[in-house]
Amino acid sequence: QVQLVESGGGLVQAGGSLRLSCAASGRTASTYAMGWFRQAPGKEREFVAAISWTGGTTDYVDSVKGRFTISRDNFKNTVALQMHVLKPEDTAVYYCAAGPNMVTIRRTPASWGQGTQVTVSS
Repeated sequence: QVQLVESGGGLVQAGGSLRLSCAASGRTASTYAMGWFRQAPGKEREFVAAISWTGGTTDYVDSVKGRFTISRDNFKNTVALQMHVLKPEDTAVYYCAAGPNMVTIRRTPASWGQGTQVTVSS
């Protein structure tokens, strides 16, 4: 089991930037694919981005391509989501997730963090 703790959320104006971070712990943390999901009020949780355990493969939802970048540091067991050109529609609770591979991380993550709020004002 991988334990995940997010940090870095907050309030930012449209067009601004935020960096989310997720610290992972557990025996398999460094070998799992990692990702980010978000859930806006009244909406279902949606996939945002994922990165393979080597860091060599990334995947993004179309709405954030070119604005968000996912990265990881396997020495520190952390994964980050750098967000630029934020829009009000990016407002959501952002969740860190972990899974055995790039297929399962997107469909059925094995572990979830507690979430961090990102609010983008217009």
